[in-house]
Amino acid sequence: MKGIAKPDWLKIKVQDGPQRRRVSGLIQRLSLNTVCEEAHCPNLMECFSRKTATFMILGRICSRNCTFCNVTGGRPEPIDPQEPERVALAVRELGLNYAVITSVTRDDLPDGGSGHFVEVIQAVREINPAITLEVLIPDFSGRTESLKMIVKAQPEVINHNLETVARLYPEVRPQAVYRRSLLLLKKIKETNSGMMTKSGIMIGLGEKKVEVIQVFKDLRSVGCDLLTVGQYLAPSKAHHPVSSYIQPEAFDEYRRIALDLGFRQVACGPLVRSSYRADEGWRAGL
Repeated sequence: MKGIAKPDWLKIKVQDGPQRRRVSGLIQRLSLNTVCEEAHCPNLMECFSRKTATFMILGRICSRNCTFCNVTGGRPEPIDPQEPERVALAVRELGLNYAVITSVTRDDLPDGGSGHFVEVIQAVREINPAITLEVLIPDFSGRTESLKMIVKAQPEVINHNLETVARLYPEVRPQAVYRRSLLLLKKIKETNSGMMTKSGIMIGLGEKKVEVIQVFKDLRSVGCDLLTVGQYLAPSKAHHPVSSYIQPEAFDEYRRIALDLGFRQVACGPLVRSSYRADEGWRAGL
């Protein structure tokens, strides 16, 4: 179904305005990366107006080559030791109430980058004591000690996205392992049963309804609290093609099914992204 027309409900223009220019200027001045800007997220202005933002640490080059992702793959950059302080300053200057910290995958590092995650968390909290933090982490290649470092740092939410159904992993996430990602979410709860966990998937990659529901069940089996489900949009013709555009009514049905399975909060819709209304998800899970 290559070349299928994008439906009207997905034709949303990313708006400009003083708040966006202010944020963009600050991010550029502090030499930081945000997923919001990198991915040209359609929800960018809404999130900025709600005083939430998603920072991407550990550089802009990912050690993996997932076929759905617009982040450049290749040889990663050296860790910037000043990055934690700059992220903390950005959070303060933007007056954020809720910040999400994510990263590229760093298979080249002995700890997968977990130590740097912890430094960022600590730096942000030091000068923003009232901040609520969510971390969106890679799988750390299954390293239990790396995961425990993140849990010990006590962000309010730990997010790890499954991204798609198990059957599509070989073509969509060839360097990831579905069961390994599920096990990571399980280990978070085993390490700290009170830690709020979160995951998300994209649909429209060629999955079947029964497979999507199985993902929901798998996530609930490891105690996952929060869920996001959004429409996959191919960043370019070189990426995995969009198999189908899912009707808004189907998203509503998926949301009802997920809530019936016991998720505390479910953000489900065509334009939903992993960090969409993340602050609401955290509050709903309390």
